[in-house]
Amino acid sequence: MGKQKIDEQQELHGFLTGENFYVQQILGLHEEDGKYVFRVWAPNAQKVWLVGDFNDWENTLLMEQDRDSGVWLIETTLPKQGDLYKFNVQRTDGTQIMKLDPFATRFETRPGTAAVIQSMGDKKWRDGLWRGRQKRSNHLKRPINIYEVHASSWRQKETGEPYTFHELKDHLIPYVKKMQYTHVEFMPLMEHPLGASWGYQLTGFFALASYYGTPEDFQEFVEACHLANIGVIVDWVPGHFCANEDTLPYYDGTPTFEYADSNRAKNRRWGVHNFDLGKPQVQSFLISSALYWIDTFHLDGIRVDAVSNMLYLDYDEGPWTPNHEGGNRNFEGYYFLQKLSSVLKQKHPNILLIAEESTSQTQITGPITTGALGFDYKWNMGWMNDILRFYQMDPIERKHHFHLVTFSFMYAFNENYLLALSHDEVVHGKKSLMHKMWGDRYKQFSQLRNLYAFMYAHPGKKLLFMGGEWGQFLEWKHDQGLEWVDLQDSFNYQMQIYTKHLNHLYKEQRALWEMEDSSTTIRWIDDSPEDSILAFIRQGHRKKDFLIIIVNLVPVERVNYPIAVPYEGEYEEILNTERATFGGTWEEGNPVCETTEQTMNAFSYQITPTIPALGVLYLRPKKIQIRKTEVKGGKEL
Repeated sequence: MGKQKIDEQQELHGFLTGENFYVQQILGLHEEDGKYVFRVWAPNAQKVWLVGDFNDWENTLLMEQDRDSGVWLIETTLPKQGDLYKFNVQRTDGTQIMKLDPFATRFETRPGTAAVIQSMGDKKWRDGLWRGRQKRSNHLKRPINIYEVHASSWRQKETGEPYTFHELKDHLIPYVKKMQYTHVEFMPLMEHPLGASWGYQLTGFFALASYYGTPEDFQEFVEACHLANIGVIVDWVPGHFCANEDTLPYYDGTPTFEYADSNRAKNRRWGVHNFDLGKPQVQSFLISSALYWIDTFHLDGIRVDAVSNMLYLDYDEGPWTPNHEGGNRNFEGYYFLQKLSSVLKQKHPNILLIAEESTSQTQITGPITTGALGFDYKWNMGWMNDILRFYQMDPIERKHHFHLVTFSFMYAFNENYLLALSHDEVVHGKKSLMHKMWGDRYKQFSQLRNLYAFMYAHPGKKLLFMGGEWGQFLEWKHDQGLEWVDLQDSFNYQMQIYTKHLNHLYKEQRALWEMEDSSTTIRWIDDSPEDSILAFIRQGHRKKDFLIIIVNLVPVERVNYPIAVPYEGEYEEILNTERATFGGTWEEGNPVCETTEQTMNAFSYQITPTIPALGVLYLRPKKIQIRKTEVKGGKEL
């Protein structure tokens, strides 16, 4: 809400045609010429009243409808700052129901759903240096390592109340910086009535959830992140909305925000309603919401949730209606997502657009001119499922299922992937990441270190959900803080040290991210299912800038194990996941490895390091000779 002068008819025409991407500047509540102006879109309502604290919630303020747009309007001087309000809608069947303002920027604390009249001033931002660097940077060739956070359960007060963003600024930012992450990503922060939805069943698409504090608090938080060189990403849900009757569903008594076809409108799996993504007004509403969050809070990225549900008509449970071609493609969703990415990239070329999408039927990343959706990154759900299945397996069986580790390399460059070990993998009886690992407690921590080292060496940006950095044993609970008491245990504390070290190493070693958008970043050394050893090269831009990655996936130490290398010289160990500092047993790592001239796997040289049981080694060239007549060994993907 702000003081402004607008061309009402022009703005409403843009809303009706789906081309107004700042529709919150006309709809909702505004101050204009010393009066409060309320507008709400309810095209088929019989009547709409403005009700609130200022008129004892009575039907005394009847709004007038603009027939062309279906928007109802009233101007009044009655309200004051801090008052609550709603719209009382008389629907097509004559019944009345109090509905929330879809464009409100503040709501009362849940379980209430009334909007709050509260002005928001213009912030004088101090993050220009950060934003300037992002404009000059190519994110595909930069490290991206995300710490995923559920804001109200990362840490809680003794009373069980969540920290507001004013408080998180002094606690979460120093932690993320200390742990060496490049970005923090929040599960949805928009207003929602049920904490058990984790924020994915939204009611206020333009409002920060009130229990997180004020919008000004979140602006200050983001600014502080940028001053600490940390990017901020927020999950956003344009596919569906909360089914509570006093929110968006059947707003005027008819399908307004949802599809007219009940098979498409009702989402049975999640108990929500699906947006009609082909309706111009809904497109304007949703794209305006995304831009509002990016503009108002200087976000560095948004992650679009549940993209598959927007792309495929049969994604939900139960009956579904085929499209006009008889297939399962949701054309409205497909074209909306292309429009969304096109508009956001036009307005903010450097914003990170990330999709949670679990199929391979649609190209998600890449330019829309090729038929893709225009996103920057796609969560690699196939890698996640395969790799977690493998690490839960008894090592005796792993040689028979080695494809679960290697298959992802075959498609690693089909999209721009983000490797995510997210909140979805540590709830609903799936066990925490540490608890998934095979074996006793020592072996579980060894394998968790192994998993993270393999993940960071695998092509793709990285994401880890909170608590995973120290191997929390218990599943995540949305209504409780993390088990910070775990850090009094030496294993958990050393695991946290390890993750911090690995994060730092990832940012420092250019070979791990510099050529991630090209298959030339990978060269295969050894794939030995019988020994359960995996070895490959991660290559940077410069020929000498590469790492040798060796992964041992069974609890058997491999002494003086031959590993082919491309150049003659010396190789030094920069990571050994079994070092005592990290909770392992190795007090010292491998000495510098010198090559012997021995043809192996089409390479001319080899080294013979000792590979720890359930351990991973990163080796880098210390002193090598690159000859023009070198054998170009190894298999590129």
